[in-house]
Amino acid sequence: MDNLPRIVEVLLEGLPETVIAAVGGIALTIVLSFVAGLALLSRSRVVRGVTRVYVEAFRGTSEVVQLFWLYFVLPILVGIQLVPLFAGVLVLGLNHGAYGAEIVRGAVQSVPRAQYEGAIALNLSPAQRMRRVILPQAVVEMLPPLNNLFIQLLKSTAILSLITVPEVTRQGREVLVPNFGPDIVLIFAAMLVIYLVLAVLITVAMRLAERVAAAKVGRRPSEEARLGATLGAGAT
Repeated sequence: MDNLPRIVEVLLEGLPETVIAAVGGIALTIVLSFVAGLALLSRSRVVRGVTRVYVEAFRGTSEVVQLFWLYFVLPILVGIQLVPLFAGVLVLGLNHGAYGAEIVRGAVQSVPRAQYEGAIALNLSPAQRMRRVILPQAVVEMLPPLNNLFIQLLKSTAILSLITVPEVTRQGREVLVPNFGPDIVLIFAAMLVIYLVLAVLITVAMRLAERVAAAKVGRRPSEEARLGATLGAGAT
């Protein structure tokens, strides 16, 4: 335990990279999830086909191999060397965006048919129907699975250690273990706590978002969302 302050200090030095990778990956995941998810519902077979190829390609291949391709193989093919952190964010977003696309697609399809018919009766255009009627209700349904997806993305930031990004996992494995080998249990326990705290923060934020989204469409938030709002209020 004498080395605990130093262990925590070194791990926290990698926290900014972990947070940047997670936040950047989540932001890209959200964009790709909505774009690809709605594209899967397109009337155009070409759009659906191209999107399906993207979704299945990234869901069906290893995230580590995707990272190696983008960081090591891409420079050989096109002569462009990506910054390690940017390459990691790109892979995290592309990979989890493929999973998120199915979440968005399923949430939109879960909206009752009567809602579509009511929007048509109000003479709303397809874009207006989607923006004003369908998506607000679908968002409520997609937030819980997106919460799980974002936590999985957070945990996946550890693979960035393979391309020399000095995030939490690399700080522990490459810096602390060689110098504080006897404290290896303490090192990895501290790493677990850091990831757990970050996961809890994501969950609280998503529960608050679920509560707001449910209120906007006149629904009562789930018990988990109310608990998240309470925890968020307590934290402030």
